[in-house]
Amino acid sequence: MTQTLFRDDAYLTECSATVTAVTEQGLVLDRTVFYPLGGGQAGDTGVLLLADGREIPITDTRKGKDDTGQFTDAICHLPTLQDPAASVLEVLQRAGVKPGDVVTARIDWARRHRLMRFHTATHLLCHLVPQLVNGCSVTPDYARLDFNMTEPLDKEMLTAALARLVAAAHPVSVGSISDAELDANPALVKSMSVQPPRGSGQVRTIRIGTTDMIDFQPCGGTHVANTAEIGAILVTKIEKKSATTRRVVLAFGP
Repeated sequence: MTQTLFRDDAYLTECSATVTAVTEQGLVLDRTVFYPLGGGQAGDTGVLLLADGREIPITDTRKGKDDTGQFTDAICHLPTLQDPAASVLEVLQRAGVKPGDVVTARIDWARRHRLMRFHTATHLLCHLVPQLVNGCSVTPDYARLDFNMTEPLDKEMLTAALARLVAAAHPVSVGSISDAELDANPALVKSMSVQPPRGSGQVRTIRIGTTDMIDFQPCGGTHVANTAEIGAILVTKIEKKSATTRRVVLAFGP
């Protein structure tokens, strides 16, 4: 099991950690600040600093899988493959890293912060377009949401509404509700394609706003602490992907 430090503090940029496994899926640590691909958000990149000063560039972060293909509680840090013919395990073995080694895990903060800003902006978009989401992608360069709807959307109106929500500087807070509370309020889940993780008895939530409730939903991703931190955000494209799907694409403004 990997302790997920980013869930409690998305602003942590590095941590000390111990290697627990070296596998073909990547390097597994006992704790990490690296967010793994999931919920539509891209996995983090960065470096692992070894005790002798060497660095292992990390090109992606994924959730571990068992032999049946089911996700585990391990988070795998994938090294950059300079040699296309080399496997992940070979790269790690050549680096001489082994279980028990202490490393410093350091994310690419500039990239992560863009992901945090975009992910929070998608929650604002959910407030402006109160429809179920059947697709989501949050990358460092753009974000998109696919809404299950047939009505047209106006690009300029959505951009202006997003700007108002950003400028209002609404606080963004992390919380949790019980599985029973979520079962009693199924409308809190706004995604048709991604269900919140269960099993621990508590489901992580993201809330935007205090007295003015802007958005409240289960979410495991990383977010900024205030909507003002998002900065200039634009709706760059609205597409009709199918008879019942409207795609909205976001980008940062100048």
